[in-house]
Amino acid sequence: MARYGRLPVELLEGVSFEQANGKVQIKGPKGTLFKEIPHMLEIKEEDGKLLVVEKKETRQAKVLKGTIRSHLQNMVKGVSGGWTKALEIEGPGYRAEVKDDDLVLSVGFSHPVIIKAPQDTKFKVEKNLITIEGIDKEVVGQVAARIRDVRKPNPYKGSGIRYQGEVIRRKPGKQAIGASE
Repeated sequence: MARYGRLPVELLEGVSFEQANGKVQIKGPKGTLFKEIPHMLEIKEEDGKLLVVEKKETRQAKVLKGTIRSHLQNMVKGVSGGWTKALEIEGPGYRAEVKDDDLVLSVGFSHPVIIKAPQDTKFKVEKNLITIEGIDKEVVGQVAARIRDVRKPNPYKGSGIRYQGEVIRRKPGKQAIGASE
């Protein structure tokens, strides 16, 4: 069984922590994040570190302890440094641009696809690279997945939208299969 939940979460410089009514608020230079804490867990602050403590030793509390600790760690990193995800666009005539904080994609449809930026999230476009920046790791990942779903990578040609560094397994086309027989 993992012991990850026992590790303390270190509060970085400029990051503050508040707890009230079962909710945690973490403030930093980039913004503020909130998280609801299950009633069976408690967050204690000691010497600039956060500890997740079980109120009662139950199986459910043990399961959630590591998860809540990870969420707190991600929140602290997000409000101090932020999170980024990068996507690559590849294909004939495929392009992206930012208009009024919204991402406009031209990826082979008869119309442009507009994706609105959630709160505390920004888009940047440089050539064929889309960068999503924000303070909430969950929101940044969800927006990146939504953008990728607009035009998933084609396994035959490799065109589409993919995460930076993602390897797409290429399939041989009909011509390649027929030639080998």
